Amino acid sequence: MSNVTVFGAGSWGTALATVLAENDHNTLLWSHRQDQADEIHLKHTNEKYLPGTVLPTNLKATSNMDEAVAHAEIIVMAVPTKGIRETCQKIMKTLDRKLIFVHVSKGIEPDTLIRISNIMKEELDESVVQDVVALSGPSHAEEVVKHHPTTVASACENLESAAIVQDLFMNQYFRVYTNEDIVGVELGGALKNVIALGAGVSDGIGFGDNAKAALITRGLAEISRLGVKMGANPLTFMGLAGMGDLIVTCTSVHSRNWRAGNLLGKGLKLDEVLEQMGMVVEGVRTTKAAHQLAAKYDVSMPITEGLYEVLFEEQSPKEIVEKLMLRMKKTEMDGKY
Repeated sequence: MSNVTVFGAGSWGTALATVLAENDHNTLLWSHRQDQADEIHLKHTNEKYLPGTVLPTNLKATSNMDEAVAHAEIIVMAVPTKGIRETCQKIMKTLDRKLIFVHVSKGIEPDTLIRISNIMKEELDESVVQDVVALSGPSHAEEVVKHHPTTVASACENLESAAIVQDLFMNQYFRVYTNEDIVGVELGGALKNVIALGAGVSDGIGFGDNAKAALITRGLAEISRLGVKMGANPLTFMGLAGMGDLIVTCTSVHSRNWRAGNLLGKGLKLDEVLEQMGMVVEGVRTTKAAHQLAAKYDVSMPITEGLYEVLFEEQSPKEIVEKLMLRMKKTEMDGKY
């Protein structure tokens, strides 16, 4: 039994805290909002993010940063990508011992183009970080809390730390594999959100399964090309954090990125979409970062570039699809498609 603090009480943070509590770990969920922490702690619900779900009675919650840090033997970071730095800075002010950090967010920081594990290493002193582990894969919070079978990857260059996290979460409905390729796992988890936006756009326009299948397949090619250039193992993108996460995010109404893309495809502008969503849509920020990475590493990513034009240059989704379809002829397996 471990003392685990989960930072971030959104849908995914709450779902993972539920898994940990049901595994009999002493689990504390930190929220930046006192009213949300009180709801989870006293009512055992989180209606905004997981409506209709009854949370374990042994799951505790707090909005007190000092209490949250003092409790932890392992820290799970479940805040949005844009909140990682600030949360790490707050943790650093209080933490006085070395821990394993697990992050479950899926994004890349625009402009710096840094993966989440490296953001955390920048903000946390070496004296407090034993290892950073990425937990990623095809997983919707709404299904995890219903005990639907879910499988993810625990990734770290140090497989011993990845295995510790594997043991922490694994149970009869939540299966965890270890993986040494944290670069590939983080990139797969982040970049699939870009393609999921595209899948939503396609559905919003009214295109069918043919278009979505092509988008997923060619999107995976883009992710793999960039990932390999950045040092990832290409086989990672055939696994849970690559193809697995891509499929679930591109085909499910649970996916925020698909839903946001769907609204774009129906003609809404980005600011209207984000206001209507009311939650963080990681793929929007990641599209900007992926656009920058494609230029930095000289990688062809036409779907990503098209989505960038839709999101940030207000191009028509239908016109972008036509442009993609009329690109010059390519050979599928030449590595430069």
